Amino acid sequence: MDGKDTRAGRLAGVPGNYAQELLDANVPERLRDWLSDSGVGALVAKLGIVFEELGPGRSVATMPVAGNTQVVGLLHGGASAALAETLGSFSATLHAGPGRIAVGLDLNVTHHRAVSDGVVRAVCTALQLGRSVASHEIVISDAQGRRVCTARITNLLRDEPGPARTPPAQASR
Repeated sequence: MDGKDTRAGRLAGVPGNYAQELLDANVPERLRDWLSDSGVGALVAKLGIVFEELGPGRSVATMPVAGNTQVVGLLHGGASAALAETLGSFSATLHAGPGRIAVGLDLNVTHHRAVSDGVVRAVCTALQLGRSVASHEIVISDAQGRRVCTARITNLLRDEPGPARTPPAQASR
């Protein structure tokens, strides 16, 4: 999109260049204005991540296995890690509040079983939400509800450099 008032932008009520990306990722309407100038990130769009829920204490998203596999046709561990980091970082940023961001300090990922098709679903749950650090656990499951991967992310919460892109207050509600 070229930044002009496009049909997708008018339909979504979102100014900026990323209206269609936000719609494709199913970003909740209350967060679209906050992300209108940045989108969800090129990797999120490339991986096909679709959000079901976004909040500081709990976030949920899905990702297709197709297009995110390694050479032998199994879900790539890096794709699982990217899904986990996406949810944990969005949740931590929403917790951080207006004018603040989350910066990843640690991500660890344990792979439990292989997946070769379908969609995986990730549920991110807050472990600790502090003033300067937030930690989340992310459980990724296959279509049958079997655990595929467990991840933990710790984010440093700090003031956003430059002009702030303020997330809505209390975005979990």
